[in-house]
Amino acid sequence: MKAFIGYLSMSGNTEDMASILKKVLESKGCEVYMDSLDLTDIHSILAYDCIFIGAYTWGDGDLPYEAEDFFEELNDHDLTGIHAACFGSGDHAYPKFCAAVDTLAYKLSERGANVFQQGLKIELNPETDEQILECQQFAESAYEWIVKNEEMEHV
Repeated sequence: MKAFIGYLSMSGNTEDMASILKKVLESKGCEVYMDSLDLTDIHSILAYDCIFIGAYTWGDGDLPYEAEDFFEELNDHDLTGIHAACFGSGDHAYPKFCAAVDTLAYKLSERGANVFQQGLKIELNPETDEQILECQQFAESAYEWIVKNEEMEHV
């Protein structure tokens, strides 16, 4: 399975989450490519079996400025047949904790992607054993969901 992990990270928190997801997916035998969303050409993600899209939440529940081009370009693409999962970091000090995760999931679904219902939301940096385990379990669950969906599509 070919997986793409795209992320935006200002202080390294979301990138750390992406790295944990990458390790788990590679341990499952996936071929994983990881890159910053502001460097990602949307056409290229259409070649993957699944995509993991992550961003930190900025201000009052907003997507980061660097995500705006990627987000807008999604409007020009049909993502039917693509399995997607969303993740991100946030801070409970703000009123809309990790709202960027939900915004991304909604947009991917709107464009036809089959989106994993559970989004991964981590407070700041995944540094505690519990947070790292949460990231690993998210990757495992999303992987199992993708495999199950692909098997059902090929029956």
